[in-house]
Amino acid sequence: MRDLLSLPKAHLHVHLESTVRSATLREIGAANGVRVPDDVGTFGDFASFFAQNDLVRACLRRPDDFRRVAYEFCEDESAQGVRYAEVSFTAAAHGERLGDLDMPLAAVLEGLEAGQEAFGIECRLILDHSRRRSVERAWRTLDLARRHDRVVAVGLAGDEAHPGDPFNEVFAAAHDAGLHVVHHAGEGEGPASIRQALGPGRTERLGHGIRILDDPDLVAEVRERGIALEVCPSSNVALGFAPSLDAHPLPRLREAGLLITINTDIPALIGTPLTTEYTRVRTAFGYDDTTLADLARAGVTASFAPPATKESLHEAITTWLTTPASP
Repeated sequence: MRDLLSLPKAHLHVHLESTVRSATLREIGAANGVRVPDDVGTFGDFASFFAQNDLVRACLRRPDDFRRVAYEFCEDESAQGVRYAEVSFTAAAHGERLGDLDMPLAAVLEGLEAGQEAFGIECRLILDHSRRRSVERAWRTLDLARRHDRVVAVGLAGDEAHPGDPFNEVFAAAHDAGLHVVHHAGEGEGPASIRQALGPGRTERLGHGIRILDDPDLVAEVRERGIALEVCPSSNVALGFAPSLDAHPLPRLREAGLLITINTDIPALIGTPLTTEYTRVRTAFGYDDTTLADLARAGVTASFAPPATKESLHEAITTWLTTPASP
């Protein structure tokens, strides 16, 4: 078996606020007067997961905080063999919270630019918006996205019990502005949520999408359209959307002929960086190196990376697969 750390990867579904190192969180929390408990990074249910997110947001206040976590994201992803990443960031929510709509996004972009140069990784941003929040904030998110070339997409995240239809005009405008659209759908809710995202929601990929198997007709449609699923197995288990890794639907999704990518979603909160995710998938499902290379290629194919980046990554994955494994 080849070393998965050296497998060139694209990472498409990961939230910046859930990548912050625990030591970094404690340091910036202390600087900003926020106590970070010793058990940071652990949670037992969905409510405590949201509490963890609230804690991270409370710690992020100054431009240097946002620059630092973005820079460290690049360092940590590069160490995982990630060559290209699309990282989600809830820019408008931070901006409204801090009374400066532009600052958090500007600082994150500065941190990513410095991190890319330092660690040889290419990063783009997806600006997400919680389904629980206002349509007005979604419009502000779109306005921020349109002003920065490094932002490649916008989309909905959060509890799918809150419908996507109120935001349809926002994402139609995003599409018309030349931005990509990517929604979380089919994780907590079933096919109806996916159909809404694919139709008036205009999504080009499915964030999670693991409930798609509940509807064979929908599986056929997504397969024929070549729409990728951003599958995050360990996160699905940790958040209670799959009973265990062994019981995760990932193998059945692949057997259905769907385009499956491997991602982490919330790596710092569950202790699962991307190479660990690939390792867990290999162990749980007995995948050989060819299958793992196919999963890595799917991530490249489904990305919004420039054609030259995609070509380079596909070549690097082929080199990884054709180079004999070390004894």
